[in-house]
Amino acid sequence: MKFTVFDIHSNEAFEKMALKIYRYQLRKNVVYQQYCEYLHKTRASRIEEIPFLPIQFFKSHTVLSDQRPAQITFTSSGTTGNNVSKHLVTDLEVYNKSLDHSFKKTYGEAKDYVILALLPHYLDRSGSSLVYMAQRWIKASQRAESGFYLNDLAALSKVLKSFENSSQKIILIGVTFALLQLADEYAMPLDNVIIIETGGMKGMRKEIIKPELHGILQTAFTQASIQSEYGMTELLSQAYANDGITFTTPPWMRVSTRDTNDPLSAIDHGKTGGLNVIDLANYNSCSFIATQDLGKSFTDGSFQVLGRFDHSDIRGCNLMAVGSRQ
Repeated sequence: MKFTVFDIHSNEAFEKMALKIYRYQLRKNVVYQQYCEYLHKTRASRIEEIPFLPIQFFKSHTVLSDQRPAQITFTSSGTTGNNVSKHLVTDLEVYNKSLDHSFKKTYGEAKDYVILALLPHYLDRSGSSLVYMAQRWIKASQRAESGFYLNDLAALSKVLKSFENSSQKIILIGVTFALLQLADEYAMPLDNVIIIETGGMKGMRKEIIKPELHGILQTAFTQASIQSEYGMTELLSQAYANDGITFTTPPWMRVSTRDTNDPLSAIDHGKTGGLNVIDLANYNSCSFIATQDLGKSFTDGSFQVLGRFDHSDIRGCNLMAVGSRQ
């Protein structure tokens, strides 16, 4: 079944579609159905009544609302002995549309950019939704310089320097520890460059807060715009922070906060809590996910990520990059 989630342009349309997908997933998604039944929450007439599935279920169960075979399986990064999340995608076209619509809404046309990725090459990490996204951007840019440079910072530096006196727009997307390594070894002013960092240190270096990270990057790359991306294996949509701190979502995605002591209770905007995500593009899997991230949501629909719950698993993009180098 297909839902026209990319045609949403109002709160009313979002809430109507969210309730429609909730009822669909309640019927078709066995894991979500059993979870809602356990909570005795199998009816919702308002979006605020919809339960959020804990993200950990993607490690232990097959979370699907669609019986078709998976076209691709995205997996989270992990350490040896840890279970990883698996997101079976039965309709890759939905993910492609989500990527393309979000990029165009945030940055314009990919062909106007040189896309440089401090990430593992697609062939080295084919199960990563982030690497898949970067590969799609690189292909759409149609520029010979676009590509993956995780294992060759010297080559990346040469490409960046070759555009020093150019008006060519550049996007450099990378895992945090690799961006810091580039800043340590190849600091330079970067005109017309957007740097998109994708996450924390994940054990590679001492964890630092975003303002400190962005300060280091801004000092090393004085003219660059330092930005952030928020996404995960279990979602099909991303949010972007043009200021590096406050994320905005596409029209089919919404983030709210829950009480850290009572995960079934929502809290007011502006207060710190666990982040809940509604990703309507995820209609073939589960669109209502309780993440392990801590943050704040705001009345204008934006949100901030402040950290992780204590004892949550080490996971994320930087572990992916470490594994590709071993």
